[in-house]
Amino acid sequence: MSEKITVENVGQPGKTYQVDAAKFTAMRAAVLKVLPSEPPGMAVADIIAAVKPDLPQDLFPGGETAGWWVKSVQLDLEAKKTIARTPSPVRLYRVTSGN
Repeated sequence: MSEKITVENVGQPGKTYQVDAAKFTAMRAAVLKVLPSEPPGMAVADIIAAVKPDLPQDLFPGGETAGWWVKSVQLDLEAKKTIARTPSPVRLYRVTSGN
């Protein structure tokens, strides 16, 4: 059984989820690497495309499930106020160093 990590969801304050730690950590690093630090930021589809080349192939073969994991990281980092989104169309950007 894989190690789990607790994540938050900005859309469900106070609720947490357990997800695969290795996948989440790898995706979190990849997302924070590509996100600009100022608005307007990047569209989610552009983030997914940008992170795929840097993902570990053993965790994300061929970029498999990258979209789901980007969304999971997005919601957690928004809840932690590490990233923010613009109004529609949604674009994301870093608001802190992303520890």
